[in-house]
Amino acid sequence: MSSEYSVIHLCIFLVCVMIFLIIDLYTHKNDHAISLKNALYWSIFWIILSVIFSIYIGYSYGSDSAYLFLSGYLLEKSLSVDNLFVIMAIFSSFAIKDALQHRILYFGILGALILRMLFIALGSSLILLFGSYALAAFGLFVLWSAWKMWQHMGSDEEDIVNYSNHWAISATRHFFPVHNFMQGHDFFVKVQENSKSIWKATPLFLCLVVVEISDIIFAFDSVPAIIAITQEPFLVYTSNIFAILGLRSLYFLLVAAKRHLCHLEKSVIIILIYIGIKMLLDVFYLVHIHAMINLVVVFGLLICGIISSFLFPEKS
Repeated sequence: MSSEYSVIHLCIFLVCVMIFLIIDLYTHKNDHAISLKNALYWSIFWIILSVIFSIYIGYSYGSDSAYLFLSGYLLEKSLSVDNLFVIMAIFSSFAIKDALQHRILYFGILGALILRMLFIALGSSLILLFGSYALAAFGLFVLWSAWKMWQHMGSDEEDIVNYSNHWAISATRHFFPVHNFMQGHDFFVKVQENSKSIWKATPLFLCLVVVEISDIIFAFDSVPAIIAITQEPFLVYTSNIFAILGLRSLYFLLVAAKRHLCHLEKSVIIILIYIGIKMLLDVFYLVHIHAMINLVVVFGLLICGIISSFLFPEKS
């Protein structure tokens, strides 16, 4: 941190965020799907809190600092919209029920508080070392996810009981003990094996890890863009976190809407295909799509899905 924004400022910010996250966890302590009204209220809450924080920054350090914070906040929010749809695809891949998604994203935020700080501290060196390879691999993963969602579209949500053949289990079982079954909302479970009690990670924990990886991947794109606006680590970090918190609530708005809009899932699949192709084109320096164009395309496709759901409702 620079001298202007001390470690004390960072600690105050983190304490405030943790207090509101604890309130969030308490209000959603029971595993249930987030309603449209609940998601809307929390989305508005995080936006208001972000604006209040920008006013505090402006009052304490001048209007220029407030403008830089708001610029970084809006840029991060716009660049991270793609991640909403990727997270939806990840949950679909793991067959995570709506009732458990809040728990995963809640702990995902706790991980993001640490990982984003490390990412910003490491800066461009991490991007130069791993950025292109990570973006290319994840672009292919997004396309694969879109294909899997297309395969299961229109059918009843498939419940996976035994995850032994799931790709995440196959990829990780050689590195640490993993359990083949869900255990409620637990990330780890103690099982008896060869007369010994050992802890194993559940498929829910593996899903959390993949969600965290997706956040890091999208940080390759968004963090350098914000650093181009301001090199002040405190403003970069706080604008990142507030934007991620707001996007998390926006995700539940999208999920709640998808339950009521029959053609919205088709739009999500098309958006995933677009995101995957866009990432690959950017990695190989063929085409770079501006953030504003990206937002127009994504929200245009969403609007098409919403309007078509009203114009051509599915027959019951």
